[in-house]
Amino acid sequence: MELRRVCVIGGSGFVGCHVVQSLSARRYLVRVPTRNRERAKSLILLPTVDVIDANVHHPATLAAQLRGMDAVINLVGVLHDGRGERSFAEAHGGLTRKIIAACGETGVRRYVHMSALGADVIGPSRYQRTKGAAEALVRESKLDWTIFRPSVIFGRGDRFVNLFARVQEMLPVIFLGRPQARFQPVYVEDVAAALTASLDELAAHGKTFDLCGPRIYTLRELVALIGELTGHRRPIIGLGDTLSYLQALTLEWLPGQLMTRDNYHSMQVDNVSAEPFPFGIRPAALEAEAPTWLAQATPRARYRAYRDHAGRAS
Repeated sequence: MELRRVCVIGGSGFVGCHVVQSLSARRYLVRVPTRNRERAKSLILLPTVDVIDANVHHPATLAAQLRGMDAVINLVGVLHDGRGERSFAEAHGGLTRKIIAACGETGVRRYVHMSALGADVIGPSRYQRTKGAAEALVRESKLDWTIFRPSVIFGRGDRFVNLFARVQEMLPVIFLGRPQARFQPVYVEDVAAALTASLDELAAHGKTFDLCGPRIYTLRELVALIGELTGHRRPIIGLGDTLSYLQALTLEWLPGQLMTRDNYHSMQVDNVSAEPFPFGIRPAALEAEAPTWLAQATPRARYRAYRDHAGRAS
């Protein structure tokens, strides 16, 4: 049976907005529960999308949002361990358990779960362990599930590429922790396409898919590339293990938590995969997509914007 009514938990976030737009473009009827409707302004105008004020951490509220749906997509995840609903344990495992229970209560069978590459119940970081525990809950459920495990996701507004772009604009030298950590960045549009394609794909039931881009980079190579694309090339000084740990310890106490000790532990495991991208999708390279927004941060682009604002000809 073709699935048409989908509830997207975490649909107002960075990845969620792209997933919801992808679903809407394919005429899915999408429900997006969120406690911050302001974050979902771009989705409210989509003709097949209903954005609803709701706290999905409350079981009764969650069940109400799933009632009448054909499928649910869970995109919720946090990068830093906090308290209450923002803790790794609650955001990853606790909410997953609640969604599975709500699916049982409302009769929803199809469940798509966003995990992370490196998720492992015995992984070196709390992030990886709680992601792994959530995966275990999904696999033990009686739902028609599919799990996706992306590497770091890039795109306009991401928290990875754009973070290093801002850091290089502000600082004259980059002291880089874990410079040899390896990543295989994946484009957010490709992630959204994969999740959308999986919904009606019976062969995807009970399967786990890694989502990675076409190229592997060390963290040093990524930071250097971002500096080149933005026009803010900076000397990069790689730190050894001890100094990397001390840097993470210091940064996690600063506003914004640019890096934490848990991030440091996560980077002990290479964030790469040899598995092909699913559903015949050809993943885009970082070099091909990132310039479309990073180039706007270059001095030349800012000068053009200034001229346009002043009313001069381009």
